[in-house]
Amino acid sequence: MSETSAKLRIDKWLWYARVAKTRSMAAKLVTSGHVRLNKEKVTAASQTVKIDDVLTVTRANAVIIYRVVQLGSRRGPASEAQVLYEDLSPAPSKQTAEEKAQQSDPGHRPSKRDRREILRVKRGYLDE
Repeated sequence: MSETSAKLRIDKWLWYARVAKTRSMAAKLVTSGHVRLNKEKVTAASQTVKIDDVLTVTRANAVIIYRVVQLGSRRGPASEAQVLYEDLSPAPSKQTAEEKAQQSDPGHRPSKRDRREILRVKRGYLDE
């Protein structure tokens, strides 16, 4: 088989590249609609990938974009898996600690001081 016509199943490639822990998890990721191949949604784990294809994988809190550099022949160590792709994902935005706290707990409970202030306003004791 020549290098230009080499193809590999998408679930195998995701497993080789260590995007998923097991091949069945990689297949489930593909069939559940979380993977796009060259901007087209993939629903079959048997879909083939070739060199220079672009994969977009949607994870819990991030979107990861990979360009296939090599197909691989086995699931090796992480250093071997990193050779299979080029990461095209945008860098995560830097947020301040305060912004992260507001996003993680938007309906925070008021402190004791806040509750006393609320009671003063409700009862009309604004002068104190």
